[in-house]
Amino acid sequence: MTTTHPERSARRWWALAALTLSVLIVGLDGTIINVALPTLSDELGATSAQLQWIGGGYLLALSVGMLPAGLLGDRYGHRRLLVGGIALFGLASAAGALAGTAGQVIAARAVLGLGAAMITPLSMAILPRVFGRDELPRAIGVWTAATAVGMPIGPLVGGWLLDHFPWGSVFLFNVPVTVLAAIACLRLLPADGPRARDGRPFDYLGTVLGTFGIIALVYGTIQVPGHGWGSASVLVPLAAGAVLMALFVRRQRRAAAPLVDLGLFADGTFRWGAIIAVFVNFAVMGLLFVVPQYLQAVLGNGAFGGGLRLLPLIGGLMAAATLAEPLVPRLGARVVIPAGLLLLAGGALLGAATGPGDGYGPTAGWLSLAGLGFGLAIVPATSMVIGSLPEDGPGTGTSLLETIQQLGGALGVAALGSVLNAGYLARLSVAGLPDAAADAARGSVTGADAVAGRLHDGALAASAHGAFVHGMDLTLLVCAGAALLAAVLAVAFLPGRRADAAEAGRTAAAAPVPAARAGELPA
Repeated sequence: MTTTHPERSARRWWALAALTLSVLIVGLDGTIINVALPTLSDELGATSAQLQWIGGGYLLALSVGMLPAGLLGDRYGHRRLLVGGIALFGLASAAGALAGTAGQVIAARAVLGLGAAMITPLSMAILPRVFGRDELPRAIGVWTAATAVGMPIGPLVGGWLLDHFPWGSVFLFNVPVTVLAAIACLRLLPADGPRARDGRPFDYLGTVLGTFGIIALVYGTIQVPGHGWGSASVLVPLAAGAVLMALFVRRQRRAAAPLVDLGLFADGTFRWGAIIAVFVNFAVMGLLFVVPQYLQAVLGNGAFGGGLRLLPLIGGLMAAATLAEPLVPRLGARVVIPAGLLLLAGGALLGAATGPGDGYGPTAGWLSLAGLGFGLAIVPATSMVIGSLPEDGPGTGTSLLETIQQLGGALGVAALGSVLNAGYLARLSVAGLPDAAADAARGSVTGADAVAGRLHDGALAASAHGAFVHGMDLTLLVCAGAALLAAVLAVAFLPGRRADAAEAGRTAAAAPVPAARAGELPA
C-alpha cells in the first residue's frame, strides 16, 4: 500500500486552492457585469444593442476559444496555457477599467472571454494530475462549487462595488485576483513535462469550421430577444451554424489530429455525464437569469441586496458539495444524481408557484432546495466525466465538455428569455398609454417601472410586476421540466453501483499509483 507524505498531501490542496481561485474569477466575471449595465448606459451612452454585445461578446469569445484550448494545453502544457489565460484575463480587465467608450468595453469583454476559455477547461484538465482517484471526487466538488458560486456572487460583488466606487471597479476588481492566481498556479501546480508537445499537424480547417459554426450559433441566439425566433436575423445564422458544425464533426472524424476527440462519446460514462451536465446547466442558468430580475424589479432590492438574497442558492450548493463525496460511494451515481435532479426540479416547481404578492421568504426556501439539488447532480456528473478521460489528452475532453455546456447554456438562455418575454407580454396591460410609453413598458419590467414612476401610474407598475412573475413562473416550469428529463435519463442510462465498482476496479488495476501523480508537484 502506498502512503502519501502529509506535506505533499497539504500541497495538493493548496494547488486546488490555486485552481479554484482561477475559475472563481471566471464565474464572477460572467455575471458581475450584469448589474453594471444600467450604469454603463448612463455614463457611456451605450445603446441597447451595445449593452447586449457587452454580454454577448464575452459569451461568443468564450464559446469559440474553448474549442482549441484543450488541444493546445495537451500539446504545449496545461499549466503554461492556464497561466497565459489568467494573464490575458487580468490585462483585459485592466483595459476594461480604463475604457472610455462602449465599443472599448465590448472589446475588453471579448478578450476576457478568450482568457476565460483557456482557464476553465485547462484547470479542469489539471485536476487528475494533482489528485489520485480516491481524492478526485472531493477536489472536483470544491472546483465545481467555485465555478458555480462565482455566478450568483457576481451581482453581489458588483452591486457593492457600484455602491462605493466608479463603474470601472467591476473590471479593476479582477486585476489583483488574477495576479494572485497566476503566482499561485506557477508556484503550486505540477510543471509541464516534455510529453506535452505533439508533432502532429494542427487542424486549421477544423478550427475555422468550428469557430465560425459556433460564432453563427451564438450570434443567432443573441439576436433572439430583440428579433424573435422567426426572424431571418435569427434563423439564417442558426442554419449556417448548424451546417458548419455538421462539417466540423465530419472533419473531426477524419482529421489525423482532431481538435476534439468525438470518440469520447462512445464511452457511456462520458456521454451521459456530459448530457446530464448540460441539462443541469440549462436549468440553473434559467434560475440565475430570472431570479435576480425578480429580486430587484419586483421585490425592490438594489443590486447588492439582490445579490445578497441569492446566498441560499450558494448555501445549498456548498452543502451538496460536502454531501456528494460520501454519498456516491455508498449509493452510486445512479441514485445520487437523479436525487439531486429531483431536488432541483422540486425547487424550480416551488418557484413556479410564486405569486405577485409573495415576499422573499418562500424564494429563499426554494432557492436553497434548488442549490442542494444542483450540487448533488453536477458534482458526481463532472467527476464521472473527468474520470473517463484519457490520461494522455485530458484537455481535449474537458474542452469538449465545456464547449457543449456553453452552447447549451447560450441556446437555453435564449429560449428561456423568449418564454419569459412571452409570459410578460401576455399579462401586461398598457391600455391608455402613449405609444412611446407603451413600447418602453413592453420592453422590460424595469422600463415599465420607469414609465409608471414618471406618470405616477400605480396600476401600470402592479400590472408589470404581475406580468413578470407570470413569465418567471413559466420559465421555472421549463427549468423544472429539463431537470426532470435529466433525472429520467440518469436512471435509465447511468451505470449502477455494481457497474461503478467493477469499472473502478478495472481502471485502478491498469492505472499508475495515485501517489506518483502527487509526486509531479514541485518541491
